[in-house]
Amino acid sequence: MDSHQELDSVLGTTTCIPRLLSAEGFPEWKYHMEKYIKMKDFKMWRCILKGPIRITTTLENGTIVDKEFEEYTDEEFDKIEQQEKALAILTIALSLDIAQGFREYTSAKAQWEALVEVYEGNEDMKQSRQDMLGQKFNMFNHVLGESLEAQLQRFITLTTEMSSAGSLVTRSEINKKLLNLLPKSWDSTIGINCICLSSWRIALL
Repeated sequence: MDSHQELDSVLGTTTCIPRLLSAEGFPEWKYHMEKYIKMKDFKMWRCILKGPIRITTTLENGTIVDKEFEEYTDEEFDKIEQQEKALAILTIALSLDIAQGFREYTSAKAQWEALVEVYEGNEDMKQSRQDMLGQKFNMFNHVLGESLEAQLQRFITLTTEMSSAGSLVTRSEINKKLLNLLPKSWDSTIGINCICLSSWRIALL
C-alpha cells in the first residue's frame, strides 16, 4: 500500500470508511468519521446522537409491549435498518485490536460514547492533552536540514491536533510563530508567501 492509499484508509474517502488504528489518531478519526457518516446518511448520525428506538405496540388493556418483529411496518423496518447500519459502520471502522474491546456494545450510540470516553477521557485528561499540545506549539522550532515545506506540514499537523483537542490558536499567533521560525538565510518574499499559504490552509481545517 502506497502513502496515498494508506492516508485514504485512515482519513476515509467517499467510498472508504475512515479507520481508527491507534489511540493517537482518535481526534482526527472522530472528526472524519462524523463527516463520513453524515455524508452517507444523516439518519445514521441521528441514531448515534439519539440512540436506538424501541418499537412498541399498545395492548387492549393499555399495556405497552415490544412489537413483534413480524408486525413491523415498512417505516419501522427502515428505522431499525438505520440503527444497524450505523453500528456496522462504526464497528468496521475499528482496527481488529481496537474492535475487540468494544464488542459488548449493541447500539451505535453506546459504542460511540464508549470510544469517546476511552480515547478522550474525562475533563482532566482533555485539559492535560490541551496543555501538552500548547507546550508543543510554544516549543515548535525549525529542525536543522528540514525543508520549508516539511516544516509547514509539521506545523499544520500540530495545529490540526490542537483544534481537534479544543485548543484554539488565533491567526495572529500562527503568523507570529511561523515568522519567528524562518531562518535568516531564507528569502523573505518566499517566506512571507509560504506563511500566507500556510495560514490559509490552517484556516480551512
